[in-house]
Amino acid sequence: MKRRSLLFAAGAGVLGVTVLSACSSPAEPAPGSSAPPPGSPAAPTGWERVNLGFVSAYLLVRGSEVAIVDLGTSGSEAGIGEGLKAAGSGWANVKHVILTHRHDDHVGGLSGVQPQVKATWYAGEADVSGIRSETALKPVKDGDEIFGLRIIGTPGHTAGHVSVFDPATGVLVAGDALRTTDGLVGSDPQYTLDPAQAAASVKKLAGLDIKQILPGHGDPLTAGSADALKKLAATVR
Repeated sequence: MKRRSLLFAAGAGVLGVTVLSACSSPAEPAPGSSAPPPGSPAAPTGWERVNLGFVSAYLLVRGSEVAIVDLGTSGSEAGIGEGLKAAGSGWANVKHVILTHRHDDHVGGLSGVQPQVKATWYAGEADVSGIRSETALKPVKDGDEIFGLRIIGTPGHTAGHVSVFDPATGVLVAGDALRTTDGLVGSDPQYTLDPAQAAASVKKLAGLDIKQILPGHGDPLTAGSADALKKLAATVR
């Protein structure tokens, strides 16, 4: 695992961004996973976290293509662009953009990122109408697949909140369904639309074979994820 610190101009000031990468070789599948069948996408070669301060975007890299999950606040395109460079990639390689939910700290970068890419854009079907976008958003629901990734419906924080799971590696991009701001915790109650649904979503995630958790807020949890999530699921109501 490598940590790289980047500086870039952001509006009138200079913002420091840490890009945290964790890469796995496609020749070495995650323990317990099997090689994909012929014709299916290869497992992602890795992921990059773009730390935008109090919120993160994630780059999921598969060969020469990239999927971005979440876009941070307005003006975050500079940090995401630097993250793509750190991953040895660029805007031209971005083919998918997945928005976990409609809140401004996750979709605020839309206007800055959309002119940079020719990609398919996705959001949970119940949140699409609440996202202002110049490009049409493709509604997704639980069980849909994008780029070899599985969409997990995790409502509660918002009605259409989704998480993104890679079954081949056990990597989960959790949006705001999970946070690591004070250990592993669920959706922030003060911004949660339906606490009962949010708790049910935590329990649902605990049933997956998760090895790494990439939250919207807080640092990635790259060890002990499954045990921590099961403990959390046992406490939420």
